[in-house]
Amino acid sequence: MGLTCGIVGLPNVGKSTLFSAISSNKAEAANYPFCTIEPNVGIVTVPDERLSILESLVNPQRVLPTVIEFTDIAGLVKGASQGAGLGNKFLANIREVDAIIHVVRCFVDENIVHVEGRVNPVSDKEIIDMELQLKDLESVDKKISKTERAAKAGDAKARQELAALQQFKATLEAGKSARTVEMDPELRAAAIGDLYLLTDKPVIYVANVDESALAQGGNEYVDQLRANVQAENAEVIVVCAALEAQIAEIEDMEERAMFLSEYGLTESGLSKLIRSSYYLLNLITYFTAGVQEVRAWTIQKGWKAPQAAGVIHTDFEKGFIRAEVIKLADYQALKTELACKEAGKMSVEGKEYIVQDGDIMHFRFNV
Repeated sequence: MGLTCGIVGLPNVGKSTLFSAISSNKAEAANYPFCTIEPNVGIVTVPDERLSILESLVNPQRVLPTVIEFTDIAGLVKGASQGAGLGNKFLANIREVDAIIHVVRCFVDENIVHVEGRVNPVSDKEIIDMELQLKDLESVDKKISKTERAAKAGDAKARQELAALQQFKATLEAGKSARTVEMDPELRAAAIGDLYLLTDKPVIYVANVDESALAQGGNEYVDQLRANVQAENAEVIVVCAALEAQIAEIEDMEERAMFLSEYGLTESGLSKLIRSSYYLLNLITYFTAGVQEVRAWTIQKGWKAPQAAGVIHTDFEKGFIRAEVIKLADYQALKTELACKEAGKMSVEGKEYIVQDGDIMHFRFNV
């Protein structure tokens, strides 16, 4: 399954610089709004040291990491929900992503203009929140109009959905996002599942700071942002997009590690962002390992073996018989699949097995 994250923010907050740093597709970064008119899409491999361990043990012909797709979407401005700036084009693009990476400017630089004329991370965040909420409200109102007719005709299911839609409407009108509504998952899906509400998507806030603030773990602007999103139970990741751009240019891993250590870092902002995205979306990784290839696969936490097999091919899920599972620690200790099998460290699991992060799996199926 592919993971897609949309990078959003007001113009000149550093989102295109961040995108350029984490992707092989270089988005144009310029000191004016709307330089990124078409969404720029970059496919980034997910760093996972477990792949290196398996590669050293199996010595495969190729290694295929799992990937994450980042889409850099044009800067949003006040009034976008009514079509201002790139307005509806922006909002249509963001509907297609799994999660939102909201970049917020937390640095002062007189050479980089701010579209609102000042640096205020909370206000910046609220501008985008409001525009997304207004667009969602429009979608909810349209569905309410359709659902009301069925509810008045005596449709019990429609009455349930109408009550749920009215709850979302009230929440959005109060200036809160759809993701804050607590509701039975089945009812929620029935009410808004087809709307792809913008504010129902999970979000990670990226506080873009300068190098000095990065070394300190943040600054007063980051503190303001953290305090503001606390009620959302959302994560704030502190990065320096300009520094990430420099890191991306260093191909040698040892040299990169030395560069990071100079700033007191053990990993890049990209690695933190990917890890947080996986956690946010409740994702895990399992592996297949053979002489032809070692490969990482992304699935939802809690998926059973047949569902996990279906990520490789739908036939694997349809004709699932069993899964042979080895834990990475056992594989690392015993060195080979055969040794794991002989030592009783290869378990045979059926359709009810819940796949664990890091499992090494081989599926038996018959179509």
